[in-house]
Amino acid sequence: MSLAPFVQKLVQLVVMEPEIVTVREARDRGTQVYNVTVSPNDVGRVIGKDGRVVGCIRQLVSAAGSKGNLRTVVKVVTD
Repeated sequence: MSLAPFVQKLVQLVVMEPEIVTVREARDRGTQVYNVTVSPNDVGRVIGKDGRVVGCIRQLVSAAGSKGNLRTVVKVVTD
């Protein structure tokens, strides 16, 4: 069960440049890791004040993953 399209849609709703959003999926020790790359101008919007926005995204992805007994991690990749 891949949640990459779900993660991508969530992030696209937050950013100003949704066409640049990419999500790479990896597997690490039984955990699905979603590496999200956005425009440098949108990193702050995705992270949010005190990490609240990315925290909410992680919570939604975790809840969706728990339906399929998946452990998930969402990481925002910065350059």
